Amino acid sequence: MTPKLAATLGALLGAAGVVFGAFGAHALRAHLEARDLEIFETAVRYQMYHAFALLAAAWLLSRGAPHAATAAWAFVAGVAIFSGSLYLMVATGQRWLGAVTPIGGLALIGGWLLLALAATRLPA
Repeated sequence: MTPKLAATLGALLGAAGVVFGAFGAHALRAHLEARDLEIFETAVRYQMYHAFALLAAAWLLSRGAPHAATAAWAFVAGVAIFSGSLYLMVATGQRWLGAVTPIGGLALIGGWLLLALAATRLPA
């Protein structure tokens, strides 16, 4: 992954997070049960956190830090699996999708650990 791609994906995930958050707060609030609204908000919150993480990975990539590209891909995969499974669960009512969510969480944790490793390997 290049710094440009990581920054672009981070910005797009952030923009989509704002759109999804507004959609949940305004359009879905009247149509979802409280528990489903909580699940949707969790998906948005984690998507937003990791949009910023992708921007950090882009910065480390631009500085030539090893492992930053792998961290960025882990964040992208983690958001797709973690937040994506929660969005789908709320949209479809298929509760079994909740079993997929922790796989995304593991990818997100891995991304943070790789980001830390990238930071420690940052060229002087």
